[in-house]
Amino acid sequence: MPEPMHSDADQGHILVGVFAVVGCDGTGKSTLTRDLVTELRAQGPAKRRYLGLVSGEVGDKIKGLPFIGVRLEDNLHRKANRALDMEKPLPGVGTAIIMYLFSIWRSFLLHRVIRLSRRGVKVIADRYPQVEIPGFHYDGPGLTEARTSNWLVSKLAAREQKMYLWMARYKPSLVIRLNIDVESAFARKPDHDIAELQDKIATMPLLKFRGAKVCEIDATIPYQDVLATALAAINDC
Repeated sequence: MPEPMHSDADQGHILVGVFAVVGCDGTGKSTLTRDLVTELRAQGPAKRRYLGLVSGEVGDKIKGLPFIGVRLEDNLHRKANRALDMEKPLPGVGTAIIMYLFSIWRSFLLHRVIRLSRRGVKVIADRYPQVEIPGFHYDGPGLTEARTSNWLVSKLAAREQKMYLWMARYKPSLVIRLNIDVESAFARKPDHDIAELQDKIATMPLLKFRGAKVCEIDATIPYQDVLATALAAINDC
């Protein structure tokens, strides 16, 4: 598991009406974010925004392709994991550029959330960028200078770090963290690597989101209780 990164001293801004749902795969983030938006729309304008970079829904669509789907998705998943393993050197300049472009895309997504917040729209964010721990798996920076000796990749890593420092300044009004044990997560996501699930479960509690308010919820309790607890926490903000 990577070590936490240092961030700047600026405590940043709280985005009014923005509520982030975070947690390991298998916690039910997608279902919860959709249901929360449905509930909040009864009170006024509300939208769901996905702030991750690779959606499991996309992987499922690739798997559904005739003949080659399962093999293609598995190949893409293995290559992505190789690039995102923070303990290994970056595969090359091309991969680093793609990862940097992914981070630009994430900053664009956050820009849209900021605009919605300023317009008074409530936003349920599925995942949220952070700068405390590197790694796309944790929604942190994907590039670090320690992973390369290439001058161009080092420059991209430095620019990406500044980008994530900027994103981390915009804190959600509330972070809803869904907690789960590895056995339950693997039972729900048997196609996932169990070591990867263990790593995410161990890392999630370390994320402080620059001091944002956090609501901890046990994702193994009955789903209606998860939904009710999350909705009550949002209404208390």
